[in-house]
Order: sequence, then C-alpha cells, then structure tokens
Amino acid sequence: MAYNSSSVNISVEAPIENQIQEITYDGQEIYQAPLTLSESLAKYAQKIDFSKALNEINVKKESGDTSDDNKSDTDSKDAFQSSLWPWDSVRNKLRNTYQEICVLADVLAIAKDKHYMVLDPVQQEPIDTKPMVQIYARKKALTGAASVLLTGAERLKNSQNEILRNRSTPDFHIELLRLRQNWRLKKVSNTIIGDLSYKTAGSKYAQSGMFEVTKAEEEEKASSPPSSPVPVSAPAKNNSSLRVTVPSELQGVAYIEVLCQKDHEDLCSANINLLGSAPATANPDVHWQQKLEAAQNVLFCKELFNQLAKEAVQLQAPIPHMVVGNQIMATVLPGIQLVIGLCHSTSSEKKSSQQSTPAPSKSDHDHVLEHSLHQLLREVHHKNTHHPFPHPSSAPLGPSKKRYLAGPMAADRYELLEMTQSETLLEQIIKQAQHFFMRMRTEYVLDTIAKEVKDPLISSHWNTLNSPTQSCVKINISTHGYDAVCRTPLVIHVGEKSLKCICRDGKVMHMSYEPQELRDLIFCHINQHQILAVQALAKTMGWQFLGNSNHLGLGTVEPLGNASSCLLASPIGDRLIAVRCEPQSGVQVSVAHSPRTDFFPSRLVTERKWEHLGGQFRDVRLEKMEGRNFLHKMELLMASLTSNS
Repeated sequence: MAYNSSSVNISVEAPIENQIQEITYDGQEIYQAPLTLSESLAKYAQKIDFSKALNEINVKKESGDTSDDNKSDTDSKDAFQSSLWPWDSVRNKLRNTYQEICVLADVLAIAKDKHYMVLDPVQQEPIDTKPMVQIYARKKALTGAASVLLTGAERLKNSQNEILRNRSTPDFHIELLRLRQNWRLKKVSNTIIGDLSYKTAGSKYAQSGMFEVTKAEEEEKASSPPSSPVPVSAPAKNNSSLRVTVPSELQGVAYIEVLCQKDHEDLCSANINLLGSAPATANPDVHWQQKLEAAQNVLFCKELFNQLAKEAVQLQAPIPHMVVGNQIMATVLPGIQLVIGLCHSTSSEKKSSQQSTPAPSKSDHDHVLEHSLHQLLREVHHKNTHHPFPHPSSAPLGPSKKRYLAGPMAADRYELLEMTQSETLLEQIIKQAQHFFMRMRTEYVLDTIAKEVKDPLISSHWNTLNSPTQSCVKINISTHGYDAVCRTPLVIHVGEKSLKCICRDGKVMHMSYEPQELRDLIFCHINQHQILAVQALAKTMGWQFLGNSNHLGLGTVEPLGNASSCLLASPIGDRLIAVRCEPQSGVQVSVAHSPRTDFFPSRLVTERKWEHLGGQFRDVRLEKMEGRNFLHKMELLMASLTSNS
C-alpha cells in the first residue's frame, strides 16, 4: 500500500484515563492504579506465544534445507554422509538440551540476583461472563454443597445408629473372640464349627458335641416373617450378635436323678445338675453361653448314664441289677434299692411334663450324692489323660506304677491280681449309698438313745474329715457334774456294710448293718459306765472297794446282755453297799449293817465273831432320794452312811 506525502501521521497511544474499578453509592468513581513499567513489560511478555515462534523458526529451517539441496554435488554428498552418522541425532538433542539449560541458568541467575529482572505476578484480564451463566453456576455450586451436607448428615445418622446398636448388641467378631476363649472352634469351608464334648478332658464317649456358629443378622434376614398389620407384642430377644445351633439330641435340659427306695418309699433324692440348678428354659433366644452349657450338661449326663448302664449289665451281683429304659435299679441293702434315672426334657416336652408329673422337692436334694456322681466321672476323665510316670512319650503306655514296683517288692500272684482289679462307677456309687444308710442308721440310733436315757449323758462327735465310704464317730458317756470322776469313751467306725467299735479297754467289736446290735452295745456300755463311776466315786469318798463282776450269774436272766454288780464298804467297815446294774431293769442299790443288829447265837453258830458278816441287804428306793442323778444320790447315800467314830 502506498502512502501519499500529504498523509497525516496518527499516533495510537494508550488511553490517559485508567479503568474504573468501583463506583460508590454517592457516585464517586474509583480508578484502578496504572501499571508500572515492569508490570507492563511482564504483561506484554505474557502475551508472546513462544511455541508459535519456535514453529515458525522450524519452518524457516526446513525451507532453508530445501534451498541448500540445490548446491553442488560435493556439498550434497557431504550432507548425505553426515546424516548417515548414527550418533547425529543424539548430538543434536544434547546440543539443544545444553542450550536450554544455559538459558535456564541465565534466567535463574537474573531472577535470583534481582539486578536485571524481577518476576512479579500479573493479574489476568477479567473474563466477561453473562449473568445467567453466573446464576446457573451458583445454583450448581449450591446444589453440590447441599448434597455434601446431606451426605455428611446421613453418615452421622448411620454412625449414631451403629453406636446405639453396638451398645445393645456387641460386635460379631468380639462375640466370636469371647466364644473362642471358652469353647473350641474351627473353620470348615465357610462355616464355623465348635466342639463342646469332653474329649480333650479324657472322655471316650462316642457321641459328638458339634455345634455351628452363625451371624445373627444374616439369620434374622433369612428367617424374617412377613409383616402383619395387627401389632403383636414382640418377645424379649437376645442382644448377642451371633447364634449357636446345637444338635437336636443335645437340646433341652438333662439331669441324673438318684432315688433310694425302701419298700417303694422315697428316702432320699438327689438331682444332679453339673453346671447349676437353674430351671429349664425353652426360650430360643437364650444367650449362647447358657445354651452351650446346657448342651454340654446334657452330653455329660448321657455319658454318665451310658457308663453306668454298661457296668450294670456287665457286673455279676448276688441280686442282678436291672436296666429298664432310662432307669438303673440296684440293691444296696436288704429291702433298699438304688434307682438312677436319666431325665431329659426338651422345649416341646416341658409343658406336658410339668402338667403330668410334679417337680421334685428341693428339700430332698442331697449335695453329697450330687458331688459324688460328679467326681466319679471326672476322676475317670483325669485318669485317661494323666498317666503315672515314667511312661513313654511316643510308644504305647506301659504298666502302672504298682506294676513297676512289683518286681523289687517281690509281689506274689495274689497282689498282682489285685493290681489288675479296679472298681467301676456303679460299684463305687453303691458303696457310697450303703455307707450313707449305715451312717444314717447310726445317727438315728445314737439320737434315739440320747433322748431315752437322761442319766448318764451321751454325746456324739462326728469327724468332719471323712471319706465317701468311711466315717468315724466318738461317743462320750458321762454324768452331769461328775465328768472329772469318770468318763467312758467309745469310738465307732462306720463302713459300708459293717460297724467297728473300739471300746475303752481296747477291745474291737465288729457289728453288721442291723441297728439293734449297735443299740445293745450302747446299753451295755451304759451299765459298765455306771459301775465304773460308782467305784471311782467310792474312792474319792474314802469307801473301800470289795469286789465287782461284769457278768453276774445271779438273779433273773436278762434278755439283753448280762447284769453287773459291785460291793462297797464304809471306811470303818460298818456299812455295806451293793450295786446291781441291769440293761433292762436299771440300777438297784442295797444297804447292809456290820455287825448285824439281829444276830442271836444258836446251836450251830455260837460265837459272836460271826456277827461281823453283816446283816441282810435292804433295797434303797432311789426314786425317793434327793439328787440330780444316780451318782449324786450315791454320793449323798455314802455321806449319810459314813460314821464319825
């Protein structure tokens, strides 16, 4: 385009007025401060597109290369040879990289030293936006903020519900940890299986005690019934987060009932519940710990009854044992039977059993029999796992400790046979029941005699440390107020079918299970005590002991035992006292004078010296005399018959 000489030069400059930044309410305009030179330079430098400039340079280089192709053949041959150099591209890239690094180093040096150039941030030009776009953008932003707030509120609500649910229902894994601490568990495929048997404790019972553990929430979802419009009162549910499924044969409550019958009359009963005497419950939502304990109790009772039934069939007793259904009947003593029954009630049978049969009274519950049955099976389990040392660690078990000592101790054949014999559970229970009856009969006889006989006093002292088949009672026969004068001790060992009595003089007497034999023995010792007490009292009063006889042959024949007597004389010999004790008639006392007041010489007896033999004995009416007891009356009688001269 050509310009004329008469044209006018027009200069294009920036406007003098700056851009308006704000207009106040009173109409005053606030202008934006003008840019400094450095800010203007930075602003204009920001508008330069360096990538576009590099592309233009590359295009120019390509055009220069095409022009260089028209050179001489020698130059093209050299260029062709240089392009064939394999490291040519690497060299070019390294050179370009070196140049860029040099430029970067220069820029960093200038920016760091701040002597030549300062890098300041530049505000970008505001982008013109439409009002509706801003409204839509703000609406979208508010919608996003609202969704974020709603999501956070929902999370807080869920967390609060989870906290409230965890307060009432523990976590499944925590409950599973507690279950594993008390019971044996293992994982089979995708299920958790547990074992509640006593196999690890030494049990050899074949029935398994497997149970399954599931999560409570999954079970509730799977078995939740459809909602009904009629509101129904929901039962109290278990707060546990896991459910335990027990086999049907181990559900419910079981116990061992022991009855001792005499002529079809219940004398004693013991309900054996190993893990507590709580009543049975049919609530399916019972806690898993109580459910497993009840199932383990059922398994233990079944094992105990199974072992007793096997032994009852194998044993050869004089009166054979009978096993009928869930009952075992064994003869303890003549006329007395031991009945052991297994009672197992499930949830479906509980109502019918409560209506048909009344519950056993707790007053008949005998804790001794309960503890005995509990310990007998526990002892069998303990022996199965604890073998006497030394025993091999991997080989089969060797002989017992007694068999080890049989050689050095020179045991004979009889002792070796005794080592091989062992008592079964049923034999031990029968022996304990026999001892229970023997002890009960002994207590009854002693209490009855103590009530009947007021003089002398009979006191019984039972040892607190006894074995299940052996007990001991010490009997003291004494007179009130004269304990230091004379006391007759007596020791009775109560066994299974017999009694052993150790008398005061060391004699040992064996008695059968009949209570009449013990009663006769006590009355005989009462008579001996009266004679010995009178003799001891006579020594303290200064009277002379002339003679005694424990088996007097005079008088009527006693239906029980023999009469005993003693003869006493006053210090000067002018009075005689004869005492006769009979088991049935009691005590008789007679008094005589010496010399005789009614002595007259005759043709046969002419000398006066025979008057010192004493006169006839006259009976003393003890019931008319003063005194608390027999010895007190004898003391008063001796004091009245003692002369001062």
